[in-house]
Amino acid sequence: MNFDHPVLSSLLPVVFLILIGFVAGRAKLVRQEAIRDLSNLVFLVLTQALLFRTMSSVHLEKLDLQPVFQYFLVAGGLFFVMLLLYGRDSRASVLALASIFSNTLMIGVPLVGLAYGESGQVLLFTLISFHALVLLTMATVVLELQMAHEQVRVAGEPRQMMKTVGLAFKNAVLHPVPLPILIGLIYAQTGWGLHPIVDKPLQLLGAAFGPVALVLVGITLSQTPIGQHVKGALKLSLVKSFVHPLVMVAAGYAMGMRGLHLTVMVVAAALPIGANVFLFSQRYQKEEDVVTAAVAVSTVFAIVSVSLVMALLPLLPA
Repeated sequence: MNFDHPVLSSLLPVVFLILIGFVAGRAKLVRQEAIRDLSNLVFLVLTQALLFRTMSSVHLEKLDLQPVFQYFLVAGGLFFVMLLLYGRDSRASVLALASIFSNTLMIGVPLVGLAYGESGQVLLFTLISFHALVLLTMATVVLELQMAHEQVRVAGEPRQMMKTVGLAFKNAVLHPVPLPILIGLIYAQTGWGLHPIVDKPLQLLGAAFGPVALVLVGITLSQTPIGQHVKGALKLSLVKSFVHPLVMVAAGYAMGMRGLHLTVMVVAAALPIGANVFLFSQRYQKEEDVVTAAVAVSTVFAIVSVSLVMALLPLLPA
């Protein structure tokens, strides 16, 4: 087996990091009560540094936004289809997000860089710049609306739509993920850049996000009764690894996307479920076990799905 292949060389480190966390969890090196604290560390500290630093250098006028717009159009459509299929409640929002949210950073960046070079990475970085902002904000708004509706229904009070919508958008914007993205994007337009005294700590914190988040997935996985959630994890992983890229290639081709633009967007869709979905489920305490299992299963599935995508896309007619 060629371990230097771009798919394997990108996916195997992810698998090993999850495995390390799994072993650490089984060995009781991390207590059950500490998992929530670790999740908060990743979500409220490391993620903030990574997202702000990434967005602080994004200049809107230099980005090719058309392929990214088409990507989000397809992902958004699939999100709402899965939302309906999963039951249109707050837990359905987490499952629907898992069906469309890719591990574009940890796996996508090295994979696309090795396979398609700098021009492919520029396209992927454009997608990454808006990936969490668009998809997590969309899922947060929908979930907050659903939770507000569920709370009103339980309390037996009449639903005040405008108040519910306003609260949902407020919670979405002041959410730990969209907020640093928005602040970083606004800061980038000043052209000031980040002084090394600030940039270096942010770089170190951001670099810790991927490994720590994946080890945390493994720790949580070690304490998750996988047998009870295999069916749900397989369903999520099949949709993410195969349905998402299939819909992306069909829609992209129909909308006139070709060549490297189409390839990078479809490869991004074929990537496994991103760790942000796991953190999202932990934050809202919904479907944590299923999502944890699905992150691991979809990572294994991605070896097949990404390989198929990279092999078959060049065969499409121009």
